[in-house]
Amino acid sequence: MGQTFTETAGAVGYHAISKARSTFYAWVVFALIFALLMSDYMSRQVLNAVFPHLKLEWGLTDGQLGSLSGIVALMVGLLTLPFSLLADRWGRVKSLAIMALLWSASTLACGLAANYGHMLAARFFVGVGEAACGSVGLAVILSAFPASMRATLTGAFTSGGMFGAVLGMALGGVVATHFGWRAAFVAMALFGLVVVLFYALIVTEGRLARRTHAGAMAAIANTRAAGRDSLPLPATLRAVFGAPSLVFAYLGSGLQLFTVFAIVAWMPSYLNRYYSMAPDKSALAAAVLLIVSGVGMTLCGILTDWISRKAPGRKVKLAYIYCLLSCVLLMAALRLAPGNAQLLLISGGVLVAAGTWGPAGAMVANLARPAIHSTALATLTLANNLLGAAPAPFLTGVLADHIGLLGALQVVPLVSLAAATLFILAGRKYQRDLALAEQQNEVERAAERAST
Repeated sequence: MGQTFTETAGAVGYHAISKARSTFYAWVVFALIFALLMSDYMSRQVLNAVFPHLKLEWGLTDGQLGSLSGIVALMVGLLTLPFSLLADRWGRVKSLAIMALLWSASTLACGLAANYGHMLAARFFVGVGEAACGSVGLAVILSAFPASMRATLTGAFTSGGMFGAVLGMALGGVVATHFGWRAAFVAMALFGLVVVLFYALIVTEGRLARRTHAGAMAAIANTRAAGRDSLPLPATLRAVFGAPSLVFAYLGSGLQLFTVFAIVAWMPSYLNRYYSMAPDKSALAAAVLLIVSGVGMTLCGILTDWISRKAPGRKVKLAYIYCLLSCVLLMAALRLAPGNAQLLLISGGVLVAAGTWGPAGAMVANLARPAIHSTALATLTLANNLLGAAPAPFLTGVLADHIGLLGALQVVPLVSLAAATLFILAGRKYQRDLALAEQQNEVERAAERAST
């Protein structure tokens, strides 16, 4: 005659417990991968804290010191896309573990380096290991949560890089001062090795498939399915670049981050020249701006998901609103006389400027099919680096040589207008492209159900 009341209550209770466990496990996955991203940036940025020690002990030139930092960025830029493509095909969870093990071991090798050549080789492998951490890690996280949280998760996860950079410089400097520069590298390496050990023990493809949010199950590429479901390379490239709104999202995100990285990179020099701050104090103030930027990624991501929970198209609108608001705040700030009001407006501008990271990541994840999430997010990372992080400090410096640092920083926020324009163009095609993506995903799910 059907289920009894007791059986029904038991089933409801079981599903409630199961859902609670799945949610708890998803947040454990997030915490571990967030810690891996922090380890990534701690290992990357600890070098900056020990520059004076290396220069003194090995007699290095500034060019050699810069190469030790630049080699990591170069390898990340070159390998992000191909490594993410491989992870989509081979398995994201185990790929991330291998990458983390490589950069942690290479950071340990930095602490054991006997000369500049050894250090350069170790830093080369740090860059190789870190190349696809952000894109692959985010893809794993997004597979563990419902799609309605994508902007929040993208912003919150990416902020781990900012916090890791601050910790790498701050803790690295303290450890190097008290125990020597080698100990600074060893400390960062040990942190990474401990995190990757817990990650490897707790996060597996099978556990994700059994215990994560039911609505995200189709997005989980487990080891057995990775090879079977992977797309041919031409089809992958068409999927990554095929939708116009997807391409506009890449470009808009990259240009907006030009503003963020230019302001953060040159803020120590600006405070030193216009506020007469000592170099250590101006560097600390810049570190605070990095934290503000990380907080902005998280808060704006949460706000984006909340406002667009019933209307996905609002994500795009919020992205260009963040661009325009940051432009207004920063341009107003940099036309004020030095003082607390100016610093407050600069902080507000940086807080909002970094807010586009969440909406852009959510747009890419929504428009790209789940099987290529790592590759699509790697393309977003590539755009962020090639259009934002890499050229911003250099081009701002070149402009400053001609019109002064203040004049250059007053011009930089105008790039956000171009970013806003690209997000507006993305918005015109977003709903159509999103509907096409949903249709394609439904066809694939139907085919999968039929095959099973």
